[in-house]
Amino acid sequence: MTAATHSPLFPQVPETADAVLAGLDPEQREVALALHGPVCVLAGAGTGKTRAITHRIAYGVRAGILPPASVLAVTFTNRAAGEMRGRLRQLGAGGVQARTFHSAALRQLQYFWPKAVGGDLPRLLERKVQLVAEAAARCRVRLDRNELRDVTGEIEWAKVTQTVPGDYPAAVAKSQRDAPRDTAEIGQIYAMYEQLKRDRGVIDFEDVLLLTVGILQDRHDIADQIRRQYQHFVVDEYQDVSPLQQRLLDLWLGDRDNLCVVGDASQTIYSFTGATPDHLLNFRVRHPNATVVKLVRDYRSTPQVVHLANGLLSQARGRAAEHRLELISQRDPGPEPAYTEYADEPAEAEGTARRIRDLIASGVPAGEIAVLYRINAQSEVYEQALADAGVPYQLRGAERFFEREEVRKAGVALRGAARAGGNDALLDDTEDLPSQVRAVLSSNGWSPEPPAGSGAARDRWESLAALVRLSEDFARAKPGATLSDLVGELDERAAAQHAPTVQGVTLASLHAAKGLEWDAVFLVGLTEGMMPITYAKTDEQVEEERRLLYVGVTRAREHLSLSWALSRSPGGRASRRPTRFLKGLRPGSGKLGAAGGAGAGAGIERGSGAGRRKRRGPVLCRVCGATLTEAGEMKLMRCEDCPSDMDEALYERLREWRAEQARGLGQPAYCVFTDKTLMAIAEQVPGSDGELAAISGVGARKLDRFGADVLAICAGEDPAEGEETP
Repeated sequence: MTAATHSPLFPQVPETADAVLAGLDPEQREVALALHGPVCVLAGAGTGKTRAITHRIAYGVRAGILPPASVLAVTFTNRAAGEMRGRLRQLGAGGVQARTFHSAALRQLQYFWPKAVGGDLPRLLERKVQLVAEAAARCRVRLDRNELRDVTGEIEWAKVTQTVPGDYPAAVAKSQRDAPRDTAEIGQIYAMYEQLKRDRGVIDFEDVLLLTVGILQDRHDIADQIRRQYQHFVVDEYQDVSPLQQRLLDLWLGDRDNLCVVGDASQTIYSFTGATPDHLLNFRVRHPNATVVKLVRDYRSTPQVVHLANGLLSQARGRAAEHRLELISQRDPGPEPAYTEYADEPAEAEGTARRIRDLIASGVPAGEIAVLYRINAQSEVYEQALADAGVPYQLRGAERFFEREEVRKAGVALRGAARAGGNDALLDDTEDLPSQVRAVLSSNGWSPEPPAGSGAARDRWESLAALVRLSEDFARAKPGATLSDLVGELDERAAAQHAPTVQGVTLASLHAAKGLEWDAVFLVGLTEGMMPITYAKTDEQVEEERRLLYVGVTRAREHLSLSWALSRSPGGRASRRPTRFLKGLRPGSGKLGAAGGAGAGAGIERGSGAGRRKRRGPVLCRVCGATLTEAGEMKLMRCEDCPSDMDEALYERLREWRAEQARGLGQPAYCVFTDKTLMAIAEQVPGSDGELAAISGVGARKLDRFGADVLAICAGEDPAEGEETP
């Protein structure tokens, strides 16, 4: 045995079955010894669930209880399956199959297809986007690249939830899912896509599971053969199982119950893909005699981090929250989580970059630090701040900001407009640099209001909105700057981000961070509207956002920083509020919850340039008194569902006036006022500058420009007869 064999990279294989159990805590040991009957392992973040289930399999194999070839362990990613295979080999159980659901199904499908159907298995479609595009064209529906990705995602969701094209609209309505286009239209594209696949003799990724299910249902002889082969099943991340995957698992099992599942309902964050924690939560209903083991000893995070994680879940609601696990840290105490409030987003990014630079200087490797945000469009300001601070970084789960297709196209459009100068009709009647950028990008898909729902369309809009905000900040910093100056600034920013990425700070969305961990984690942008995200409207959607933040918190081993900005840009109105999920947990946010919040020594720091304005209270519905969080509702000062007292005649007069103004300016109507702002004006009927200015969407510039006209219309007068704007 060489010295390398005893290194962490090449651990020594345990000599006996009992040696496999060495080093396990009591609960992990209980999992390892539960080798028969249904077993449900409820494993919290950082509690060593992979260690427990791999040692369970290895102990069973080494003790001669589980024949290696009879065990099938399934998980959800190739990375996780590879890690499981590696651990099993290190424990002397290399003959066990550890695969993803799709990999295991494809292997069976390839083997049994000639016997079940005859001939060769149809070719597997590597990427379905091209065929979806053709299906849309045949349905006479035009989709841009981002819409194409969204519709493709909808087809995938429909298939994993076992929804046929004709039932798609009803299924979307029942699930309260935000579809990217008309559901009947998507249903038609879905049906045509399936027809094209049949015509060309190809199958897609989801068909692998569907066809395997079909064969096992129809051919009992094949099902029996598979059941003789695999007699013991282990499923990791069971909270992420889709209805289709559960159906396949049921067919693999037959009438047997040698199943071990591992999961945590509090880490369910992929419901938009069809995943559901219901199978985990219902396990003991389906298997009343199941052995249930809870893993709550957290070996990853310090007591301070665990304290906050427990506090987050203590406020959760819904069925998943009823099964939450109270983690107990096994590590020595560390620093308290840091809460920092900044005046604006650039200050937040710069402050984060400074803290990261200090951590690296103190000895924390850059590769052990992560900045996590809700959506990928938030990355740009952090990419720039880290580049300016000389800190290397790498992006995970997203293209670099300036390499995104919509950003590249926007750059081309801006460069063309700058070159054309006054000869570009798009720039007619634009007043300043930001209005020029908005005018150019409006032809690329930007609009003042974001698109409904999530997905690629929203991500694309967020990228373009980031460019609009950049132009506003640039113009404020350099009065008189031209469109050519801005294009030069964009080129410099793109060049500055060509930093080494091999050993750098990780920039990632919260979804992309699942399953990973770092010594130091910075959770940024924690404001209402971003966490929870604006389009999370139902109670269950809001609770999934809370679980997403919980996943982010539990990625940190020792250092945890949580921050938010009161306004988007420097000098902006400090109207934002920290996420509701930290209420009662962060200092100064009310009474601490029973499960605890920040430690006594913690406090909210004011980041560089933090605003000193008086904090505004929550915005309440003027009809029912409920707290408003959605931007459109806050503008109307009422819940969307509450009755409106809008003066319809006044609203129509305002719309006619807006149309005239827009024609005179040569801009879209929404550039004057959005529909929601006009509705708010027609509902509240302001009688003074102060009352009008208090309506969201009426800023100082628009008040100066349009205020006299609007107040005249509200007073029943002709705008021409109102007082001149000073």
